[in-house]
Amino acid sequence: MDKKLILLVIMVSVITILITAYLSFNYAEQILTDSASNQLLGESSTRGNAVKLLFESRIEQNKILTNDPMIKILVTELDNTSEHEFDKIRDSKRRDFLTQVQAFQTLVGFSIGFEDVKIIGSTGKVFFSLGKLTDNSFLQDPLFQKGLQKSIIDFEPSPTGKKMIIVSPIFAVDSKKNDEPIGVIISRMRTESLDNILTDKSGLGDTGEVYIVNERFLMLSESRFINNAIFKQKVDTVPVQKCFREGKDFAGIYKDYREVDIHGSSYCAKDLGFVLLAEIDEAETIQPILVLQDRIFQTGLMITAAMIVVAFIISKTISRPLIKLKNAANQVSNGDFKVRTNITTKDEIGELSQAFDLMTEKLQKSLIEIKEKEDVIKQQEDILLQFSDYSEKYCVCMVDIMNSTKITYQLSESQTSEFYKIFLNSIAEIVRNFGGIVVKNIGDALLFYFPVINLEEELTLKKCLDCCLTLCESHDDIIKKLEEQKLPIFDYRISSTFGIVRIAKTSISSVNDIFGSTVNRCAKINRLAPANRLILGEEFYDAAKNFDDYIFKKIADSTVPGSDYSGYLVTRKNIV
Repeated sequence: MDKKLILLVIMVSVITILITAYLSFNYAEQILTDSASNQLLGESSTRGNAVKLLFESRIEQNKILTNDPMIKILVTELDNTSEHEFDKIRDSKRRDFLTQVQAFQTLVGFSIGFEDVKIIGSTGKVFFSLGKLTDNSFLQDPLFQKGLQKSIIDFEPSPTGKKMIIVSPIFAVDSKKNDEPIGVIISRMRTESLDNILTDKSGLGDTGEVYIVNERFLMLSESRFINNAIFKQKVDTVPVQKCFREGKDFAGIYKDYREVDIHGSSYCAKDLGFVLLAEIDEAETIQPILVLQDRIFQTGLMITAAMIVVAFIISKTISRPLIKLKNAANQVSNGDFKVRTNITTKDEIGELSQAFDLMTEKLQKSLIEIKEKEDVIKQQEDILLQFSDYSEKYCVCMVDIMNSTKITYQLSESQTSEFYKIFLNSIAEIVRNFGGIVVKNIGDALLFYFPVINLEEELTLKKCLDCCLTLCESHDDIIKKLEEQKLPIFDYRISSTFGIVRIAKTSISSVNDIFGSTVNRCAKINRLAPANRLILGEEFYDAAKNFDDYIFKKIADSTVPGSDYSGYLVTRKNIV
């Protein structure tokens, strides 16, 4: 087969190259280069002017707030407020600020994607904010410092990509030229209008893209080739260097941020802190030689006529076994694994046919084996569902979160999973360190036990007590883990009982399950335990009351309603 294909390629290549080389090399390079350069220059100029106009309009719209007389008066008043009265005066003026901001939103804010505004005094104190504040002082903030000098535009990351930040200085009502500003307004807006300008791929082919880069050489719009490129992809290319170092536009062929050769054109707006780039892969510009189609049309007809005769003869020898192989594949897709092609040609198609026949044979055998194993599994289902049971004397313990339903009500699914993961894993790790066995978690509670050997009953009881008291003492460590993940904190209760339990051993689990009255008592008395404390059942207390290292205290009025259960609080003697 390779000789046939090589012969075909040689014939097509030699004839085509000899006839079309003269026409192609004379015209293609210059025409395609000029066409790509003109197209990209138009894209960069048009879209660059649109972006610049958008930025300038956003600055002017933000100045509507900075020029608002009432805001100027409020900022001047707060700037002159003493430190000890500042918070009181700021709170009393919030409604006045809000009224002016809402008026701005009604006027232009909704149409420009206005989301947040912060009004900051000349000393960096925040006088008003629509959004949540994490820092009440912006004195060292770079945006604040730049905003005192002039109006600027910047961007910041957001969960949806980026937000546009417009910073403008505020001047006093009676200010004169060269007066110092009395404050700064920082507004955040959505970027749909900007994205609409940049993401339009019309006229850019399969590899063309338009994007902007800031002064830190970071991409500020999505890449066509790299996911999540905003603020992450560095673009240190020739046009970016030309703009921010020399303030010049650039057009030509160069390597882009992917190290791919491209045709590109830039629009430099150094004063606004961005450069816009319109680029298309060089490889794409040389593929379609549309200008030459008319010139080589007649030649192509002659080549096509000759190639049809040759291709027909050769394709017949190739297509017959391929059609047979295709039909066999269709039969296999319909579930018939008995089909065989039996093609014996001494080429790659013959080898492919032999591999196909071997594959169908193995699939047929595999299906038979799977069917046999399914029958075995069905026979064993009854065995898997049966379990034997017997009784032993155990220390049974339960740890239960207090008010978990209320705590997790406001959490998302992922936050709830992380919440329970931290709690259950932290408890289980401590239990395993003391030799306890975790049975299962029941909603927001964890059930575990310590098997008791007759000769080691006292040792096991002490080990169980130490484990449960360690769980009480580990509350602060668990809280730290929750705070690190910004999750709500909680308290928990620990209970332990001692007595006979029923043991269930199943054929599908290596961990024994337990049930019976001892387990039920453990769950009942758990509700009596105070936050982060341990409570024992009556039987456990009777067995451990003579231990010297612990203090036992019966809970007043500790009987569980509807039963005779009571509990004893336990602490270590060295704990005050």
